[in-house]
Amino acid sequence: MRPQAMRAGALDLADLRELIDTALAAFLCSPSSRVPTQRRRVGGGRDPDRTLASYVLAPGERVGPLLCLLGWYAAGGGRDGKGEEAAVRLAASLELLHAFTLIHDDIADENDGRRGAPGAHRAFAVRHRERAAPDTSGRNSAVLLGDLALVRCDEMLHSAGFTHRQYRVLLPLVDTLRNEVVLGQYLDARTAGPPGADVALASRVVRLRTARYAVERPLRLGAVLAGAGARTLEACSAYALPLGEAFRLRDDLRGTFGDPAVTGQPVAEDLRSGRATVLMALAVRRASRSQARLLRRFVGDPDLDARGAAAVRRVLEETGARETVEKMITARYEAALAALERAPFVPRAADALRRVAADAAARPV
Repeated sequence: MRPQAMRAGALDLADLRELIDTALAAFLCSPSSRVPTQRRRVGGGRDPDRTLASYVLAPGERVGPLLCLLGWYAAGGGRDGKGEEAAVRLAASLELLHAFTLIHDDIADENDGRRGAPGAHRAFAVRHRERAAPDTSGRNSAVLLGDLALVRCDEMLHSAGFTHRQYRVLLPLVDTLRNEVVLGQYLDARTAGPPGADVALASRVVRLRTARYAVERPLRLGAVLAGAGARTLEACSAYALPLGEAFRLRDDLRGTFGDPAVTGQPVAEDLRSGRATVLMALAVRRASRSQARLLRRFVGDPDLDARGAAAVRRVLEETGARETVEKMITARYEAALAALERAPFVPRAADALRRVAADAAARPV
């Protein structure tokens, strides 16, 4: 029986995520699903593959893959009952790219946790605790695991069974997506440190790292696979860009005010790393002299403790920065919904995209 998500009725987001996870598990855990297998048995072991599978298949939101599938449906994919497996594999390959970025991000940001579990570099450090420098060994192993995720992403993409025409139109878009996320990561790293008031620069990072990479490009990839025309692709962007910005702004709030038991991420890491967020830039722009001194003292301090983090949060509240970001999220959510009303999408896909937007805008802090 075909999964509920693939039937003609409403698209169930949980079922779509299950399809993505099933495709990932089949690809990562079954050597016969990948080519060429003889290149994989380096030293006679498959430990890196098992480790990558465990990391990738950990519970997650699967935002990019989900939107890729929804883009395919929105542009009419599946009407003839064909192409579903290729669409799912395209979507699932994006989760491998996401794993690559997360693993390397956690190393660069020195984040100890991810998705409610230790980051890959920390897990490797524990595994290598008998070595002379377990932390260094853990970081090195995690870098290689991230590289492996990118290699597996390519393998999954190139074994998806696309036609020659589909490869010709899809691969340049995948290249663009990858270039944008690396540029976004570079800007994120370059701007980290003492807090600044450049809202425009922080907004650019938001657009590159989340709005385009995690939302717009995946949605357009799925639509292109289904043969979407210019009007449908324009509608994808009109919906996805404001939604992606809302998603990242909400994530910034969670990274500063969130409950780790709910978010699965350590709180205050953004403050310790000094990551340039719209939230912080607004606070710096509006801060009094004493508030500015406090922000310069604590933000970007790798040894920031709970008391210092609480003091920073008070400034973010007192300057109205948190309230402004909440209003920005609401405005972008409403813009995404308005774009859906005008979009020439298949109705059941448009309905699913409304639910995705609601989740992105209303996720609890």
